[in-house]
Amino acid sequence: MSLTVDDRLLEKAMRGEVDDASFVACVRDSLPYAWEVVSGVVARMRDGGAGFADNRTPPPDERARGQLLRVLASDAMRGALERHFGVRLAFQNCHRVAAFDLAADGAAARYERFVSPRAQLLNQSPELVDC
Repeated sequence: MSLTVDDRLLEKAMRGEVDDASFVACVRDSLPYAWEVVSGVVARMRDGGAGFADNRTPPPDERARGQLLRVLASDAMRGALERHFGVRLAFQNCHRVAAFDLAADGAAARYERFVSPRAQLLNQSPELVDC
């Protein structure tokens, strides 16, 4: 299961829409490793001033890797995190999470390069074949 949803949040979802704050809290609590990586990348992006930061450290185990895959493969979860942090997220090779401030000079072009087929091909290595 991707998320651990408490009964109150599930009831709220059954009655209608769920606000981003409640959903983001559920993601944060359910996927703590993914939350740590994404929030850390966002913090480094903001501290660096370049409108970009990424994570190149592989997860410590498959459970952690699974959290990253779930949070970034889900349009709902990724979108909620992007709105929460005010960034655009990108993902390569099962662990390379990147955050972009598209309002920063050159960040939009850097994002386009990061998500290009060329960048994906150039980011391959034998260690990542089975990630």
